[in-house]
Amino acid sequence: MDGGASAFTTTEKQRELIELAGSLGREKFAERAAKWDREASFPFANYDDLRASKLSALCIPVDQGGFGADFATYCMVSAELGRYCGATALTFNMHVCSTLWTGVLADDLDMTPQQRETHNRRRREHYRRIVEDGAIYAQPFSEGGDAAAGKAPFGTVARKVDGGYILNGKKIFASLSGAANYYGILCTEEKPKLSRADTLYLAVPADAEGVSVVGDWDPLGMRGTVSRTLLMKDVFVADEAELMPQGIYFQAASRWPHMFMTLAPTYMGIAQACYDFTIQYLRGEMPGTPPVKRRMYPTKQIAVAEMFVKLQQTRALFLHAISDAKVDPTSEERMRAYAAQYTIMENAQDLARLAVRTCGGQSMLKTLPLERMYRDARCGSLMLPWTAELCIDRLGREALYKPGETDE
Repeated sequence: MDGGASAFTTTEKQRELIELAGSLGREKFAERAAKWDREASFPFANYDDLRASKLSALCIPVDQGGFGADFATYCMVSAELGRYCGATALTFNMHVCSTLWTGVLADDLDMTPQQRETHNRRRREHYRRIVEDGAIYAQPFSEGGDAAAGKAPFGTVARKVDGGYILNGKKIFASLSGAANYYGILCTEEKPKLSRADTLYLAVPADAEGVSVVGDWDPLGMRGTVSRTLLMKDVFVADEAELMPQGIYFQAASRWPHMFMTLAPTYMGIAQACYDFTIQYLRGEMPGTPPVKRRMYPTKQIAVAEMFVKLQQTRALFLHAISDAKVDPTSEERMRAYAAQYTIMENAQDLARLAVRTCGGQSMLKTLPLERMYRDARCGSLMLPWTAELCIDRLGREALYKPGETDE
């Protein structure tokens, strides 16, 4: 990220990975992005490149064939991808979370020795599929109720049987539907009373009997995510498919809250892209347009200055928040994560708005990328589990109430 991660304390390895993502974005993803958006089709060619570059194994340990990236590194790499193709970055998030959550995040959580041994054995197989077989994992989350916001048990349920579970339920806005090889399903173990403490995290093979993808996909933005509805009817999933031991996801959701801000880097990248476009366009350097300079007007200079300030404010909070990420963050660190999520999602939209106003009507033609960025930017504030509204709600309550406090 120009002037961003380079000004942040980064390692040589992080800089190399960011540049790898940037080179893929500049040389391949940016040119293809219009096709996925126009067709509402999945970016399969981009995933071929992610596999070839090994970025699909970004957060898999080095000794198991990956790059061994931590949370902050993932966020910076994903933001760089988001500069060039928002849909690819957003779906990349879903895939990488299956390795990030089961990897460095799970390593910080409390497990019994037996749970730890079992988890390490099982995740090695999931990682092998990605590294050796080129498998892609999805992360369908939403169900249309309060579960994805952490307020209720997941409605998708898993009944324990010999050797595994029988799953029934559905996921809506299930990104990578029909494209992933495995779906990382968050579901509730079926008991007389459903509880969030009994959340399971299971890798369901896309070709398992009883798995189907239904419905159309024709949204405003993020069209290349192909987030159709995923149905599961009496799907058998083996015990070995557990991505986390029983009870560990519930612990993670409480103790590692930054795991839920992994969508934000995509929109940080889109915010940067809106600024990049504006500079190129006003300088007469935008491919596909006449080399006409529009930079001499004071109103446009002021608008660019405002965009730069807003971008720098957003990026500073982003980098601060991802550097906070760890198990058991302080109240201030957790609240800063909410604030970062809210700021990125809202400011990406505002930077897109300013870019459109400043560059003018021609910049909104579908032959140029700004129109797509504008639509993609509108989607971030709506995305669970941390929508803009939920972030504001939690910030207000956590600022005014200590844990366990009430007004009674």
